[in-house]
Amino acid sequence: MDNRHEFVLRAKQPGVNFAALCREFNVSRPTGYATLRRFDEQGMAGLEDRARGPRRGSGIRCSAEVALEIVRLRQRKPTWGPKKILLVLGRTWPKSELPSTRGFWRILERAGLASSRRTRRRRHGDGGPKRKPEVVVTAPNDLWTVDFKGWWRTRDGKKCEPLTVRDASSRFVLCIELVGSTRIELVKEIFEQLFRDYGMPKAIQSDNGPPFASTTSLCGLTKLSAWWVALGIEVVRSRVACPQDNGGHERLHFDMAAELERKPAATRAAQQEECDLFREEFNGVRPHEAIGNHTPSSVYRKSAKAYDGAPVQPTYPEHMEPRRVAKCGTVRYAGFQRNLSQALGGYDVGFEYLGEQRFRVWFAELCIGEGMLPWNAPLSPVAANGDAVAA
Repeated sequence: MDNRHEFVLRAKQPGVNFAALCREFNVSRPTGYATLRRFDEQGMAGLEDRARGPRRGSGIRCSAEVALEIVRLRQRKPTWGPKKILLVLGRTWPKSELPSTRGFWRILERAGLASSRRTRRRRHGDGGPKRKPEVVVTAPNDLWTVDFKGWWRTRDGKKCEPLTVRDASSRFVLCIELVGSTRIELVKEIFEQLFRDYGMPKAIQSDNGPPFASTTSLCGLTKLSAWWVALGIEVVRSRVACPQDNGGHERLHFDMAAELERKPAATRAAQQEECDLFREEFNGVRPHEAIGNHTPSSVYRKSAKAYDGAPVQPTYPEHMEPRRVAKCGTVRYAGFQRNLSQALGGYDVGFEYLGEQRFRVWFAELCIGEGMLPWNAPLSPVAANGDAVAA
């Protein structure tokens, strides 16, 4: 007689101390009650050993070949979840042979590849924009996002800091370029090539760091972002210390950290080749749920707004008076000379007289401030609705 049968016989005796009996047989009271219930419902058959595998509908219902392919893809693409991997496998395997999402995670758990993510606490900084940027994105090239991925070193010790540019609508990655530094001249050369290859977007969103923006300059402009504005591109800035304002771009960097930074190449040249391969796969192979599980390459279209590379100078309506900003950042108006910003050096700004000694200053389509005559104080910023706000 095995322990289970003896347990039931003794449990059926009148006046038995059930808790003490469970301790004697080293089982919990819920397990003991479950054993008695099975005996009452099924008799001796209820005490036989039961299958311990997962129940139908919650287990792994796929072949070993499919399970091994899931493990292989997960090892190559640790940031890909079940939807992406199963969609890719669905191109070569019948849907009936693929596991459920729960079965997918069971396979990864058994292979030791399932890991949980830690949730980061949000921190809000001071300075820069105070409100989340709101850009209507309905088609490719409505908005490009740009940032520098955090740097790492190749196996020979060389520093890699990729510049990444992405189309917000199609998720198409236009650029992953390892640059030697964040100098404006280098970044501008890359954007000139992007504009020649893909045309120009309606808007570009960046964080508040150089070379894209400066929290201490007029309207946050740098020479790079001033060039964008002169080209007719709207400049959008995320809030300081709020990466969620550009969450799609941050997710791209998360994938790069897992697939590129975690396994650095031997040299910078080899690392650039790995970045190019990652970009090709990201654009042409990986399905994206946000665009209906299509690939970015199948959705993206070049911009109709071409770039000819010619020097650009903003033009202004007849009721505005254009003035050229000196290289040092100063400008003269109504007999007074004041400093604007070195970022605007060489460009024309437009002065709009409002009456009663008040005027506004425009740079292309961007209102950069408002002042009073005589012009002996810095410009006051102007809110999005055109009302002057306190400096």
